[in-house]
Amino acid sequence: MHRSVIAMASLALVSAPLAVSSVATAEPAASPPTVIARGQVAPLSLDVTPRGTVWYSQNFAGLLMKARPGREARVAAGTKRGTELGAVSVHRGVVSFATTGSEGRTALKERRRDGSIHTVANLSRFERTQNPDGGADYGIGDLDPSCVDDWPVDQAGPPSYTGIVESHPYATVTMQGTRYVADAAANAILAVSESGTVNAAAVLPPQPVEITAEGAAATGIPECAVGHTYAFEPVPTDVERGGDGMLYVSLLPGGPEDPSLGARASVLRVDPDTGTSEVVAGGLLSATGLAVARNGDIYVAELFGNRIRKIAAGEDQAGRWRRTSMPGDVEFADGRVWATRKVLASGQVVRFPR
Repeated sequence: MHRSVIAMASLALVSAPLAVSSVATAEPAASPPTVIARGQVAPLSLDVTPRGTVWYSQNFAGLLMKARPGREARVAAGTKRGTELGAVSVHRGVVSFATTGSEGRTALKERRRDGSIHTVANLSRFERTQNPDGGADYGIGDLDPSCVDDWPVDQAGPPSYTGIVESHPYATVTMQGTRYVADAAANAILAVSESGTVNAAAVLPPQPVEITAEGAAATGIPECAVGHTYAFEPVPTDVERGGDGMLYVSLLPGGPEDPSLGARASVLRVDPDTGTSEVVAGGLLSATGLAVARNGDIYVAELFGNRIRKIAAGEDQAGRWRRTSMPGDVEFADGRVWATRKVLASGQVVRFPR
């Protein structure tokens, strides 16, 4: 069964030291970043205008924040207690963001130039009535019945199932008047028109992995499943527009985010017209955000890898870029990389030097 990205991240904190030791490499020494804001509560999403104004979320506090150059950050919008706010992006002065209530209701909203807040679309209603991945098969479909009986459902979820009704909007971007939403629980990229009509732009493919003896032992899966392929849910955590008119998506592969099943996160290129997708680069660990530079370079935040990696334009592998503690999101603006970090502790918003 799918868990929300926020819950998964919180639970996976116990695995963070393992993740750090498995992927840490000797990135070259670099100048420290400039800290824009400190002491933030789960700043998991940000966007930056060409003039350097930073819009970001404090997800757990349910706050939309605005930080202008040289000024302290201030609250630009808030939600009622117990409602998460995230999926921040800005386009022509209008800030898009999403809310997720404790009862599972999700919505796409906007803050207009005059500061007023408006609801654009009811995302949970779309998920409830359409369930875009309802026909997708997850898990292992060919297990022996005796193996199914031994399956630890409470720990590993059901051995096989189809897409459930669940919504957790995690990122937004606007392209040619359409707002695209990476819904991490719906396993899809949604397209929201200017009138608020919601459609599924892309249902992302299941993420298969062969169950090894080591992986089974680490996750509590019974030995009888070793050698089978488990289809995990695709969990989109960010969506950005590229100069080629395509959408670029950071994707968690479902299941454990520590290295017990390998570094399985990836970046996808998605055609918003056809919904087809292809892998740009894999082998990432807990990819929770990405940015696309004008020259096509892609920067990826690896939350539990404690670093930001770079996929050079035209390449299919991520290289080293910067080590930094628990980066949650990353953006590229004014020739520089901006990021949130320490996002599950006392979070920060930072700007790296050119």
